[in-house]
Amino acid sequence: MRRFEEEEEAKSKEERMTTRSSCSSNGLLPSSASPRKTDDLEVGQPIKEFELDDDDPFDIAHTKNAPLEILRRWRQAALVLNASRRFRYTLDLKKEEEREQRRRMVRSHAQVIRAALLFRLAGERQIVLGPSATPPTVTGDYAIGLEELASMTRDHNIYSLQQCGGVKGLSSMLKTNLATGIAGDENDLIKRMNTFGTNRYPQKKGRGFWRFLWEAWQDLTLIILIVAAIASLGLGIKTEGLSHGWYDGVSISFAVMLVIIVTAVSDYRQSLQFQNLNKEKQNIQLEVMRGGRIMKISIFDIVVGDVVPLRIGDQVPADGILITGHSLAIDESSMTGESKIVHKDQNAPFLMSGCKVADGIGTMLVTGVGINTEWGLLMASISEDTGEETPLQVRLNGLATFIGIAGLAVALSVLAVLLGRYFTGNTKNPDGSVQFIKGETTVSKAVDGVIKILTIAVTIVVVAVPEGLPLAVTLTLAYSMRKMMADKALVRRLSACETMGSSTTICSDKTGTLTLNQMTVVEAYVGSQKINPPDDPSQLQSEAGSLLCEGIAQNTTGNVFVPKDGGDVEITGSPTEKAILSWAVKLGMKFDVLRAESKILHVFPFNSEKKRGGVAIQMADSKVHIHWKGAAEMVLASCTGYLDSNGSLQSIDKEMDFFKVAIDDMAARSLRCVAIAYRPYELDKVPTDEESLGKWVLPEDELVLLAIVGIKDPCRKGVNDAVRICTAAGVKVRMVTGDNIQTAKAIALECGILSSGADATEPNIIEGKVFRAYSEKEREIIAKKITVMGRSSPNDKLLLVQALRKGGEVVAVTGDGTNDAPALHEADIGLSMGIQGTEVAKESSDIVILDDNFASVVKVVRWGRSVYANIQKFIQFQLTVNVGALVINVVAAVSSGDVPLNTVQLLWVNLIMDTLGALALATEPPTDHLMHRTPVGRREPLITNIMWRNLLIQALYQVAVLLVLNFRGLSILHLNQDDRKHATIAKNTMIFNAFVLCQVFNEFNARKPDEINVFKGVTKNHLFMGIVGFTVILQIILIEFTGDFTTTVRLNWKQWLICVAIGIVSWPLAAVGKLIPVPKTPLSVYFRKPFRRCRTARNALMPRWGLSLN
Repeated sequence: MRRFEEEEEAKSKEERMTTRSSCSSNGLLPSSASPRKTDDLEVGQPIKEFELDDDDPFDIAHTKNAPLEILRRWRQAALVLNASRRFRYTLDLKKEEEREQRRRMVRSHAQVIRAALLFRLAGERQIVLGPSATPPTVTGDYAIGLEELASMTRDHNIYSLQQCGGVKGLSSMLKTNLATGIAGDENDLIKRMNTFGTNRYPQKKGRGFWRFLWEAWQDLTLIILIVAAIASLGLGIKTEGLSHGWYDGVSISFAVMLVIIVTAVSDYRQSLQFQNLNKEKQNIQLEVMRGGRIMKISIFDIVVGDVVPLRIGDQVPADGILITGHSLAIDESSMTGESKIVHKDQNAPFLMSGCKVADGIGTMLVTGVGINTEWGLLMASISEDTGEETPLQVRLNGLATFIGIAGLAVALSVLAVLLGRYFTGNTKNPDGSVQFIKGETTVSKAVDGVIKILTIAVTIVVVAVPEGLPLAVTLTLAYSMRKMMADKALVRRLSACETMGSSTTICSDKTGTLTLNQMTVVEAYVGSQKINPPDDPSQLQSEAGSLLCEGIAQNTTGNVFVPKDGGDVEITGSPTEKAILSWAVKLGMKFDVLRAESKILHVFPFNSEKKRGGVAIQMADSKVHIHWKGAAEMVLASCTGYLDSNGSLQSIDKEMDFFKVAIDDMAARSLRCVAIAYRPYELDKVPTDEESLGKWVLPEDELVLLAIVGIKDPCRKGVNDAVRICTAAGVKVRMVTGDNIQTAKAIALECGILSSGADATEPNIIEGKVFRAYSEKEREIIAKKITVMGRSSPNDKLLLVQALRKGGEVVAVTGDGTNDAPALHEADIGLSMGIQGTEVAKESSDIVILDDNFASVVKVVRWGRSVYANIQKFIQFQLTVNVGALVINVVAAVSSGDVPLNTVQLLWVNLIMDTLGALALATEPPTDHLMHRTPVGRREPLITNIMWRNLLIQALYQVAVLLVLNFRGLSILHLNQDDRKHATIAKNTMIFNAFVLCQVFNEFNARKPDEINVFKGVTKNHLFMGIVGFTVILQIILIEFTGDFTTTVRLNWKQWLICVAIGIVSWPLAAVGKLIPVPKTPLSVYFRKPFRRCRTARNALMPRWGLSLN
């Protein structure tokens, strides 16, 4: 077994080298294994955005598709005290290689792995087939057993399939009608689940709460504190006895445990949110044929025997065998690792679950589901990877590292000063006695004193190194992702959530995004005659009508189901297909009859480049008709004739202008124009063998025009407001559509994308073919001016995205088709459509808009800005606490040899600052104020000048007041008459209490860094109010009831009033401070200048000395 694993590993490494260097051969599907790359000469060179900066490993503007070397560098550069927690939600760099090895093993040893997995799961009782299903066994209801069926599909055994009588014979064994599918009633489904299993696989369990608890306490500083607490406990009991000696050790241990538990609970909640989001991503909705009707079901509800239609961009939902297919090409890279596209026909009919349809159409018979497929085995053997760093997360790791190094330096300084003062006899007890006297103090007392000093230094490190800072991004992203689900947006890539807040332009589709996608035929020309109303069959000549209905019935991917009980007709398909089919049904089309009367010879699926689709059919009398349907002006250009009102064929030359005017008139009224045409063809010219027929290019010349229809798709309600909000927020909305330029212009005016007809001039409004004809440099200049692009191909959209990004724009782009995948992949944020989007488009995107609505895109922008704003709020709050706590303790330690904030108190402050502060501020909902700002630049400093102003005002105030209390507190608070020890503890209690209350009041200030009214909307954020309330109540308990543990004394009402007054001053102070103007140039620019000069000088001297920087 060991030898086998070594061979597999060597083999997989070699194959990975070849796999990663290649990409999908059809140019439509980006390789998941390779970084962003485009080889198409027309598209131009890929954008170089990942150049290594030797000076700043944390400066990564774009983590989407970033090379592993760059991701490794920032991890190695980060100062980390708890790596298992800090890097939990970043990309696992070993995961890709492990997944590849698993996939290779599954391919080679699927049967053995499946048997072992079933055995293990049966032992663990983890196999769950469904609510009413039992473990799969051959019941005798079907003429073929589970193992025989699974091995046939797994081994691609064409001989076994032929033994069964081909796909027809196999369907009989499975009791499936290839034309109408399975019966689909409850008993039938349960029987199939019991016999062949369900389309689910046992998933690896997520981390449990105890695992998070284990990870939370692996922080090096917390471990040192626990060791120190245990040592302190032993020494305390030894020197002071059991009754009082255990206070210090137990109180530190309890405070550390509280930090660990709260941290683990917070992290566990985040983990559950990510798990729920992953379940949503896996729950793909697809169409199946059951009982003669097309219905949408979850991928988990697929059963063996189902008939599943496949279209370009779909995911193959289970293992199966091809029933019929035309130009069907499958991308099997997800299973085989080979990027080439595999063509499927009757000679190669086996389809593997998890693969994608790259081209063509077809139908498949499901023969294997769940763990009986290689995809199921693969998914059951790997865990879902939720890790992925975001640019903000990387930058925060850099900030945390910088603060941590400064804190570490401060802690070491404090340690040295305190130890120096202790052993020189300058450190005194609260009662005034000297702690260490050379030659008199026992070794145990000296060790006890050193341990106390060490715990103070370590605690300063805990407070100084903000481990929770990078995790605050994950917290706010997890919260935002959950809320965005309610706003109809499913986030697939974490970084997109924050990048969306920086977006400067949105390239949006028209159909279904800006419009309702509820299409109806409102105008029709059959021949040269306008049909009014368009669905009146009496105005239709019989010859033209029969050819028109024949073409609509056969040249479609939709379906018409007429219930036997006389209910309403059910029409399925894309919105355009449904509109045309509905119109034809009203004209008297008998869908099933027409499809039964002719035989499909070859299909040219609708192509977004050519904007048309065609089909060749053979009639009962052996005549061949080729039907075309597509963009009106493009199909019209291929027509040489039309049928007049008598059904006679006429030359189109004289009427060409009439048809063009009709198309322009409909387009100007925002109608989508579709032309339907046909041509007769000679049977003897049709290829006879299957291979030649598969490569046959359907003739598209000398067509006869049958009809031109105008389809109305109304604008979505509220899209005008959404566009206006984007414009006010500094985000330019561009429409990119495949529709006629006149239709695009009319919709753009209706939606408010174009403010007036005067704007509708080139290059504001441009056709795709005109844009692509420009040179790369010209495209870059013109792209900024484009507002509407009509008759665009997916390649034109990709060119536009590249040109805009080269011009410095942060681009969000919407797309729904497989051919949109490169543009979605290339954009800073790819937004796919949840209803009309294909699985390929969704997998290439970063966010799925579940309702296909542009207003939801705008909500995503709001949430993106909210993420960034919330992190900035938390940074301002945390740095204020950092600066305050560090300065107070350092000054006090250097001057008096003691610190007013002890270990337990600092741990409580750390809990407020780190976990509770992140929860309170990182979960602030977005406000309208965010959409009145310009987008945040990708390289703008995290800490703005406004934040520096707020931070310094609060920190200076806190430090000044609390240091005055520390040095003059005994006289100010009239404690001189009290016992010296009690007075000192009372003074320190006041400092601790005032410091915590300052943070509570400052938490309100942090909510609105640039607004004077910090209370606006605060009562709506129940979590914030709850955390503030919890903090105050716990603070009262700590002061009033746990004095022995926290080394505090009870305060009277006057002292409480003083503490509250000190804290509450931060509110008016913040309001006045916000009136102080700040310079526009970020302070970080001034800080960096000296370092840049040093780097420049160093780089200039290195070559002279014969040294290399590499």
